[in-house]
Amino acid sequence: MQMKDTPINYEIVKRKIKESQLESVGKATIRDIKRLVDQIEAETGERFIRMEMGIPGLPPNQIGIEAEIEALKSGVAAIYPDIFGIAPLKKEISRFVKLFLNIDVSPEACVPTVGSMQGGFATFMTVNRMNKDKDTTLFIDPGFPVHKQQHRVLGVKFETFDVYDYRGDKLHDKLESILQKGNIASILYSNPNNPSWICFTEKELKIIAALADKYDVIVLEDLAYFGMDFRKDFSSPGEPPYQPSVSQFTDNFILFISSSKIFSYAGQRIGMLVISDKLYNRKFPDLKRFYTSEQFGYAMVFGSLYALSSGTAHTPQYGLAAILKAVNNGEFNYIDVVKEYGEKAVIMKKFFLDNGFSIVYDRDEGEPIADGFYFTLSYPGFTGEELLNELIYYGISAISLAITGSSRSEGIRACVSLVKRDQFPDLEYRLKRFHEDHGG
Repeated sequence: MQMKDTPINYEIVKRKIKESQLESVGKATIRDIKRLVDQIEAETGERFIRMEMGIPGLPPNQIGIEAEIEALKSGVAAIYPDIFGIAPLKKEISRFVKLFLNIDVSPEACVPTVGSMQGGFATFMTVNRMNKDKDTTLFIDPGFPVHKQQHRVLGVKFETFDVYDYRGDKLHDKLESILQKGNIASILYSNPNNPSWICFTEKELKIIAALADKYDVIVLEDLAYFGMDFRKDFSSPGEPPYQPSVSQFTDNFILFISSSKIFSYAGQRIGMLVISDKLYNRKFPDLKRFYTSEQFGYAMVFGSLYALSSGTAHTPQYGLAAILKAVNNGEFNYIDVVKEYGEKAVIMKKFFLDNGFSIVYDRDEGEPIADGFYFTLSYPGFTGEELLNELIYYGISAISLAITGSSRSEGIRACVSLVKRDQFPDLEYRLKRFHEDHGG
C-alpha cells in the first residue's frame, strides 16, 4: 500500500518522478536515478541515503596527487604520452601483479588505460576480432551494466547467465554447455563481484581456467575491487594470501585493474590492462582483417587503444606509478584505508536485516559473503523494481538487480560508499518506518 505520510515529502517526490519522465524508478539507469535524487534533494532540502552510485566515498590518495603536481611542474603536459604507457608505471604494474597476485607479466604487457572502462572497450573490440568464428562474449552475471552497453555500441554479440544457481562444481557443466558451441571468444566477470559482492573460490577459478584452455577462450577478469574481500588480508606485498585470480591457473587472461576504488582515484581516469605475455605475443591471422599486425598485443595497443585516445593522460600515469611504488615497497597499505567500506557494510546490513529485508546473494559456496563495497537486498512481496519505486519516498536510493543481468528479479543493489556514518540514524529511522508501513 502506498503511504502518503513518508519521510520525504510524498507530493514532491511524486511530482519529480513525473517530471523526470521515467517510466519507473525501478527500471531506471544509475545515472537517471542519480539525476532524480539530485532534484528531489534540491527541492526538499533532505539528504538521501544514496546507494545507487558505485563511486568512491573516501579522499583521493595523496601520494598520487603530489606526484602529479611534480609531473605537471616538470612540463609533461606539453608532451604526448606514449600509447603504451610511461616506463615507470609499466614497471610498477608488473611488480604489483607479481607481489599481490603472484603472477609474472612483463612490463611490456602492462598497459595504462583511461580507466578500466577504456581498457574494457579496447579489449572487447580486439578479442572479438581474433577469430572470425568466435564473435561473442559470455558474461558470468550479475555484472557491471555498462560493459553490456559497450558491447551494444560496438555491435559485439554477447550471451549471459546468472551464476547464482551455478556455484562450485555446477559451474563446470554450465560453462561447458555454452563454450562447446564454439562461438565464444571471451568470458567476462568481476571478482569481487559488482553488484553482488560474491567472490569466486579457488575451485571455481580453476574450473574457468581449465575450460578456457580447453576451448581456447580468453578470460576477462575485472578486478575493480582488488583485495577488497576483507575476509582475508591481501595487503602484504610478496606474501600469501594473494588476491584470487584466474591468472594463477591459465595464460589465457586479460585483467582490468582499476585505481578508482582501491586508491580512491576515480577522477583521474587511470586504469591498468594486464595481458598475459603468452597472449600478448600470440598471433591471430584474423586480426589482419582490422589491424596492421596479427600480433595480439600490437593490435590491442597500436590498433584499438591508439584509435580510442592516442594514449593515457601523462600526469595520472605518474600519480599511479607513485602510488603503486609505495604499495609495492610496503610503505603504503591501501587495504587499511578501504576497510572502511566493509565496516560500514556490517552496520548497514544489520539495519536492513532488522527491518524485514534479506540478503539476496548471500554465500560463496556455503561461506557467508564478505562485507564490502556492495550488498544485495530484497523485501517480502516486492520485486526489485517495486521496492525501488517505494524506497524513493523514504529517502533511500539504490538500483535494481534486473539491470545487472541478474535473474533475481526481487533484488536491489546497495552501495555503501557514499553513505556517511552521520546518516546511520536516518537510515535506521527510515527503514523502521518502511517496515512499519509495509507489514512489519
